[in-house]
Amino acid sequence: PPHGTISFKGQNIAGLPSYKIAHLGLGYVPEHRDIFPGLTVRQNLLLGVKDTKRPGKWKLEDMLEMFPNLKARADTAAGVMSGGEKQMLTICRTLMGDPELIMIDEPTEGLAPIIVQQVGDLIAEIAKRGVAILLVEQKLSIAMRISHRLYVMGHGRIVFEGTPAGLKSNDAVRKEWLEV
Repeated sequence: PPHGTISFKGQNIAGLPSYKIAHLGLGYVPEHRDIFPGLTVRQNLLLGVKDTKRPGKWKLEDMLEMFPNLKARADTAAGVMSGGEKQMLTICRTLMGDPELIMIDEPTEGLAPIIVQQVGDLIAEIAKRGVAILLVEQKLSIAMRISHRLYVMGHGRIVFEGTPAGLKSNDAVRKEWLEV
């Protein structure tokens, strides 16, 4: 059982079932790209829809248009897709639930540079459509490109809090925690 509280929209969500948390407007994209490999891309996307009675900000057609790879494989079993395609599918399935806040954990881990760019573009588009994003990312370049506010953690504590410009000008934090 959880200790303490986790507040979202003024409500303690610690210990709530994940479907109730999702219905409150919180979306989660795990690092390990959980998809249903035996289901088609289309079926995976449709599983993300929470409310079939009202249209959300994100529709199946939006997902397929933004990602031609997903469109080309819409009726293919998701398990045969590349890692980058699975990551796009995971993000898109979460969006189909129309979240107000989406938490994304390491979305570019292990992806080819061109796919990293596409994932970064999608995250920027999510923000443009008014969805708040909590992004956990080790690739500084993508975090700097799409973030408005950054937090750098070191040894389990926040060692920097500020804007991308503030981090760029903070040589001490960059050298101590971010550069090799």
